[in-house]
Order: sequence, then C-alpha cells, then structure tokens
Amino acid sequence: MSAVQTIEVAAGDSDIRLDRWFKRHFPGLGHGPLEKLLRTGQVRVDGRRVKAGERLRTGQQVRVPPLPAPLPQRPRAVFKIDERDAAALRGAIIHQDDHVIAIDKPSGLAVQGGPGLVRHLDAMLDALRFDAPERPRLVHRLDRDTSGVLLLARTAQAAAALAAAFRDKKASKLYWAIVVGVPKEREGRIELALDKRPGPQGERVVPVEDGARSLTDYRVLDHAGKRAAWLELRPATGRTHQLRAHCAAIGTPILGDGKYGGAAAFLTGAPLPRRLHLHARAILLPHPAGGMLRVEAPLPADLGRTWEFFGFDMDRRVEPGDDTGKNTVMPGPRAGHPTRRVAMDRRVKPGDDN
Repeated sequence: MSAVQTIEVAAGDSDIRLDRWFKRHFPGLGHGPLEKLLRTGQVRVDGRRVKAGERLRTGQQVRVPPLPAPLPQRPRAVFKIDERDAAALRGAIIHQDDHVIAIDKPSGLAVQGGPGLVRHLDAMLDALRFDAPERPRLVHRLDRDTSGVLLLARTAQAAAALAAAFRDKKASKLYWAIVVGVPKEREGRIELALDKRPGPQGERVVPVEDGARSLTDYRVLDHAGKRAAWLELRPATGRTHQLRAHCAAIGTPILGDGKYGGAAAFLTGAPLPRRLHLHARAILLPHPAGGMLRVEAPLPADLGRTWEFFGFDMDRRVEPGDDTGKNTVMPGPRAGHPTRRVAMDRRVKPGDDN
C-alpha cells in the first residue's frame, strides 16, 4: 500500500479524462478498483468528488489514496515492427509538421489492439517518431476496414489541443462512400440514436430509442441508376460505426459492409473489391499552433476501380467545412421506426444541381 498523494495535473495531461490519467500514471490500478475509489470519495479533484469521465485541467490537484499493490500480469505479446511495415507507414504520411502527423490509413489496418490482435497502428507508432522526444499519440480512430485521413499528435500539448477540437465539435470530417441503392432524399440528415449491443457475431451498434444521439449529414454526389450511389457523409457526432449503421438504417448499406447490411451490401456479378467502401476523404480543424489544418486523402487504388466501374468522377474536390444537406431523415420501418420526417429548411446553393 502506498501513502496518500496529492498530484498536480501537468500541462501534458490537460483535458484528458480522469480514468485515462490514472491509466497513464498508475497503470497497475484496474478500472474496477478505480471506480470503487471514486464511489467512496477516496479519489478527489480539488477536494471534490468526481466521476471517471471528469476532464482534468492544468494545475488541478488530484488526491490519490493508498493504492493496493498491482496484481502480477501475464506478459503481453510484443509486436516488433519490421522495416517493410515501417517504410509503408512512413510512405502513408500525407502531412507532417512539428505538432501533427496525418497518414492515409489503409483498409485492414486496425488503429488499436484487441483480443488476439497484435499488429495494429498503435504498436507501430515508433516508426513515426523521427528522433522526436515523444512517441506520436492517437487522437481519434477509424474502423479497421475504413481507409483515409487519420491524425496523430507529436506532443502531449498537441494531443490535448486536437482532442479538445474533436470534443468541442470544431473538427469537420468528410467521408466518401458507395452505397447499394439510392437514398430517397438526395441530401439530408440522418438522426438515429445508437447503442452498442452484444450479438452472435460480436458487438455491434443498433438503433435504440434510449441510445446516444447520433447525427449524420449526407448528400448524393452521383448514382448509377438505382443500383448504387456515391455519398458524401459528414458525421455531426462520432459514435462507433455510426456511418455504417446510419446508411444501413435508411435502406442503403455501404457496399461491402456485411456486418450491417448483410447480403444486401453486395452487388452480385460486379467485379468489385470485396471491402468496405468507406473512405475518410478530408478533415478540417484548428491546428494546435494556430490557424486551420486541412488534410485530404486520395482514394486508394482498389476503391478507385469501383469509382471507375460506375463512371464516377473521383477527382471531385469537396471542402470538409462546406455545410450542405439540412434535411432530417428518420429511418423507415426497416429500422423499427414507423415514419420518415423531412425538415422544411433545405438550403440549396446557387448552381447546386444535386
């Protein structure tokens, strides 16, 4: 058992959750024991009782009670990045400065580890250190099968600034997707609460009335008859698998997304890559050093073949901060909702023929 400690929050720890602060500084303390200490008031911030999700600020005082000795842990499998992976990761850089690195993450590369998963981006970040004193830090995530723009912070201060931009809704993200079918409304907002639920094929998010509020703006950029459509997706919230669940809920699953669309997410007889057709095209947010940072990732070669197959113009440039679709679309009976609501505040810019 240790003695009571009072620790001042350092600048590099500003804006992180209290539970993550404990994981960083007291890795031997598990989540369950920490929750017990919080419930009983033994952990306090500036003398106040707090919860695990409390955001810390520089200079605050964290009371850390005597902690039990950590239980012995099984040795973890260590992934040693080989030079080919390191070279590929460095070759995926699309922006680099003293504060931020942006990479064009390939489909199939997990951002973080999980049960039985040793090879993932987080295990490879030393390859992007470039003799800096700190290892790059993840500040947001993409699904394993989603390609495109992923930002990394090069310092703790940059990580705090970027995390704050995402939390305060100051980051504009733009995705491109090919969906099977064409949405009834050519642009709009999908508003559908989501929650994670276990299932026979693993955890997935499902539409539920008491779930987390989830909003996605979309616009049809082009379509191939009624067979498929190219969507621009702008998530206003950042729930797990939000875009995949929302597209499936309005009857147009993302091409290749068997998890949420089942057999309806595939086009028989078409020579298309069997992968999730979702790409994080661009992001716009405040730069940690001032000004705005905009990063764009081109379509990877395999998705490019799908765009060419349907005759879509993959060189089209769309700004991530360009606010368009304002219709509100409530999913129909397939998602357990009886009505479809379209708001009457649609805004169309001059010359916009979508």
